[in-house]
Formats: sequence, C-alpha cells, structure tokens
Amino acid sequence: MLLKRLKSAFLAVISVIIFIGCQNTIDPDDQRTVFRYNESSGITSLDPVYASNQANIWAVNQLFNGLVQLSDQLEIKPCIAKNWEISGDGLKYTFFLRNDVSFHDDDFFPSGIGRKIVANDFVNSFNRIGDPEMASPGSWILNHVKQTDGDFSFQAPNDSTFIIELKQPFTPFLGLLTMQYCSVVPVEAITKYGKDFREHPVGTGPFRFKYWKEGVKLVFVKNEKYFEKEGVDQLPYLDAVAITFLIDKQSAFLEFVKANIDFMSGIDASYKDEVLTQEGQLNPKYENKFNLISQPYLNVEYLAMMVDSAILDDPDNPFLNKDFRKAINYGFDRIKMMRYLRNNIGIPGLYGMIPPGMPSFDPEQEYIYYYKPDTARFLLSQAGYPNGDGLPEITLSTTSEYLDLCKYIQH
Repeated sequence: MLLKRLKSAFLAVISVIIFIGCQNTIDPDDQRTVFRYNESSGITSLDPVYASNQANIWAVNQLFNGLVQLSDQLEIKPCIAKNWEISGDGLKYTFFLRNDVSFHDDDFFPSGIGRKIVANDFVNSFNRIGDPEMASPGSWILNHVKQTDGDFSFQAPNDSTFIIELKQPFTPFLGLLTMQYCSVVPVEAITKYGKDFREHPVGTGPFRFKYWKEGVKLVFVKNEKYFEKEGVDQLPYLDAVAITFLIDKQSAFLEFVKANIDFMSGIDASYKDEVLTQEGQLNPKYENKFNLISQPYLNVEYLAMMVDSAILDDPDNPFLNKDFRKAINYGFDRIKMMRYLRNNIGIPGLYGMIPPGMPSFDPEQEYIYYYKPDTARFLLSQAGYPNGDGLPEITLSTTSEYLDLCKYIQH
C-alpha cells in the first residue's frame, strides 16, 4: 500500500498500499479534502446486492451500512443495529436498531430530505437479496434462513426491531451479515430507479453519491448527517472520494508519482523494481515522498488442479493421481518465487490455505510442501512418469497478472 505523505501453488498475499496526500480535485479553488484513488479493474455496479468483487465492495462500503460490521481486528461490532439477541437454540436473531440513521437526501423523498430507516427497510432489502429476478451473487447468504411457502422469515414487529429466523443453528451467520450484500436500501429508490439503482445509489453511508461517468470518474461527497463518530469526532473526516479508472497500471503509477492519485493498493510488476527494494522495502529515493504500509491481506492466491473424475473422463489423467499432484507441489520454490517475482510483497504459502491476519492462522502449523526436487522426482516415478516421461500436455489457464508466476512454476 503506497501513500503520499498524509496529514490527517499456494500463496498468501501481503497487502501493499502507497499513499501520497489528499488534495482537492473537484474544484481547484476550494479547500475540501478529497481522497483520490484509481480502480483499474473498473466498477460494474454501486448496488450492494452485486458487491461481489473488491472494486465494487470498496465503493459500496462508502455508500451503505448494514446491521453489523467488522472491526480492524475482524470482530463483529454494531452498526445500524445497536445490539442484538440470539435465542438459546440459535435459530432466532433479534436486532435492535438505532433511531438516528437516515437515508441520503434524494428528490424522491418528501422535500428531498432522506427519511429515518425503519426495520421494514431491512425486510425489503434482505428479500431483495433472495429475489431470483435480482440474480444477486450474494443470495447464498440466505441459504440458512427459514422459508415458509417460499417467503423468507424476516420480521419487523416494530420500527426498531428486525428478526431473522434460521432453518438450523449456524454459528457463522452473524459474520455473514457484515458483507456489503446485506446493506439497507430505501424501497422508494428501488421503485424510482429500478435496475438503474446501480448508478443512482441511495444509502446511509459516510459518503453519498455525486457523479459517475463510467470508465472515467466517480465522485462521492461527505454525508453531513452520518451517524457514526470516532470518540467525539464526527465521521467521515474527508469531504469527498474521487475514483478514476485508468486501466493501464503503469499510467496509474505515473499519475500517482505526479500527485494526481493519493493511494495505490498492491504493486504491479511493471513498476515494482522502481518502488521496492529486493527485500520489499520502499526505495530510499521515495522515503520523503511516499508512505509504505504493508500488512496481511485477507486473500489467498493459488493454482487449482482439476480432479473431478466426472469431467476428466480419462482414467489415466495424471491429475487424478495423488502422487502426481504432490509432485507438482514439491516441484517449485515458493520462497524464491516471492523474492524474485514480487520483491517479497507476499507470504509464501508454507502454512496452508488460511492467510496471516485471520484468527485461525497458525504459524506453528507448517504446510508440508517445501521445495523438494528429489521428492518431486520420486513421486513422478511413483505416479508412472519417471522424469516426466509419458506426461501428456498440461493446460494452465491464468490471467496476465499471474502469468509470470505460472511461468515460474512451469519452469
């Protein structure tokens, strides 16, 4: 993560963010503090029911709120629900809502002033997630919710109480509700905008929608009526967020160097050696210009092997042989791969699939697949392919972002 100076195969990735410094970008004559970043992958929708990828999630998270949210330590904490109760049998979740949360102002509200949310707004919003016509990628969240005659068991006995009933106890359910899919939206906005709600979002979040020219620029401005505080300080601190959509990451980096962008997440191969030393530290020539923050990123990157015998109709397909799959895992050096291809921005996958930063990560529980070429050769022989002889051509599918890693493993 790179920041300009700011006043106010298994691979577990480390997040790298670079910041420069917030400046005004909406009007050069005003003094508003605007946070600017580039989203090279683009944003497809600002509707929370479609917040399935990082780009959409980041944007939606600024515009909407849900019942609960995650702290920096991944602990579930109150948001619009000030507290809640879970029945002894684990089937009934009762949420008690704050009474000081309002939707953003919009002209479909009387006098253009956003009304206060009520529990029935959550009933409508959650039903919308499960509506087959919406085809929300987050509909799986409701798999554990009880249904009667096809209707989900969401209840609003009064304006400040929202109840969810489950089919059977499911301990992680509360955590699922922190996802952006579960944000509250006003039914009036859905009625007015319909499918165009994706580009006319109305929520309760710290910022409200201002402007979006798709593929060019997206602007959010401060929600002056936002309900959350940090201590005695009213949130948010920023006046606006401006997002650009340069596809070429090298061009985005040049904009960052020119102070036209305040933040970059991740390090692209095209400029990694310019920014980082081989050890993954900030290049000394940028020490007084950029801030580098590196921390565990809740993401695991991996190569999957097809082992479905119903699809692989050839019983001699090497991927159906466990020894062959193990040979591949012993056949490349994850430590060197991260050092030379990612400048150590990332953690070699020596500890299994759970990345550092997750509560269940165990640094004492080492994954068994170190680089062991002799073991790989032995396993290939056991699988019937001594020194690789007799192996059919193997097809590997990837994207340009991971091509260098895949070529390394191939070698």
